[in-house]
Amino acid sequence: MTQTIETLFDQGLERYKAGEDPEVLIPVFKDICDRSRKSSSAWTCLAWLYLLADKPSLALTAAQKAVKLNPQDPQARVNLVMAMLELSKPGVRPHIEIAQQLTTLPELGDEVKQNIADGFTRKPDWKSLQRVNAWLFES
Repeated sequence: MTQTIETLFDQGLERYKAGEDPEVLIPVFKDICDRSRKSSSAWTCLAWLYLLADKPSLALTAAQKAVKLNPQDPQARVNLVMAMLELSKPGVRPHIEIAQQLTTLPELGDEVKQNIADGFTRKPDWKSLQRVNAWLFES
């Protein structure tokens, strides 16, 4: 029996939450993205995993796809900004401004805060995450 994309996605998220190594989960989410090319949430997750695995070029590509598919997803914007910062790319400000607007909505802001906290748990001295956190929540 083949698993649905939704089941694979949910299982991948649970494995991530259980602390599984991002390097192990990247192929899982890459497969989900390959099978469901228009799933912005899958692209967002893949970008985050690439960032955690110190693969900012791959993260940039995945985050760009996620933002294109869902421009109103603040986490997709955060991932894009993070990849841009890691690669010293210009053009961060417009994405941060949109993310700032979107995170004023409690449900979206809380989710981004939780993801940032998780990022600091996995990479405590993550400089670009520190900058994004300051821009979004300490201004």
